[in-house]
Amino acid sequence: MKIEIPLPSGNILTVMRSYSYAPEGQDESTGEQKWVRSLVGRRYPRFHIYSRVSPDSTKAILELHLDQKQPSYEGSHAHSGEYDGPVVNREAKRIEDITRGLSS
Repeated sequence: MKIEIPLPSGNILTVMRSYSYAPEGQDESTGEQKWVRSLVGRRYPRFHIYSRVSPDSTKAILELHLDQKQPSYEGSHAHSGEYDGPVVNREAKRIEDITRGLSS
């Protein structure tokens, strides 16, 4: 699920921390920053976001999905991911609600 957010300070790290996401590095092929937030205090299931910041640093595009489990095969990036549905929709709404609170 795609979410566009404003970056009033131009600092994606501060905004993502306000959403309770931790940095997970950078995607080597796209250069996008990766972020994670656990659902139950373990590695999986977890929300996973890839982010891109606009050239003028005023907004970011977040690509949100839910990783149900780790990749099944070593070296594989395939996983049981959900890109929409009630759980992902609730998380997107939570992010949007926090965003509204940050900008008011």
